[in-house]
Amino acid sequence: MLKEFKEFALRGNVLDMAIGIILGVAFGKIVTSFVEDILMPPLGLVIGKVDFANLFLSLTGRQFDSVAAAKAAGAPTLNYGIFVNNVLNFVIVAFVIFLLVRQVNRFKRQPAPAAPTTRECPYCCASIPLKATRCSACTSEVPKAAPATS
Repeated sequence: MLKEFKEFALRGNVLDMAIGIILGVAFGKIVTSFVEDILMPPLGLVIGKVDFANLFLSLTGRQFDSVAAAKAAGAPTLNYGIFVNNVLNFVIVAFVIFLLVRQVNRFKRQPAPAAPTTRECPYCCASIPLKATRCSACTSEVPKAAPATS
């Protein structure tokens, strides 16, 4: 059983997935820091000196100065400011992933178009095999197909 686990764990796709998850978590921390520490403070200042992390609604009806104070008092809260931060995190991560996938798809080689296997009958416009000398639809004799040029 240990040998099977070792074979599974050392497969290329498992290692690739593990590396991707580790990089994704690190990237998520960078984006979270960007949103909370760089993007939201100026946005809150423009909107009216609002700290999004402290936007909440106390469900008890009591007023608290911050989310931390409400949690320390054991009051249930709706933390919509933190939710806004998380939505912005998601949008930024999704946009960066979109740009990354779009760029990777640009670099992928497009497969060469397949060589045609049929041609059109000059008399009835039916599709016939390239090597055919007679059309199966109208029974006309058709000239041989021109050799393909590279």
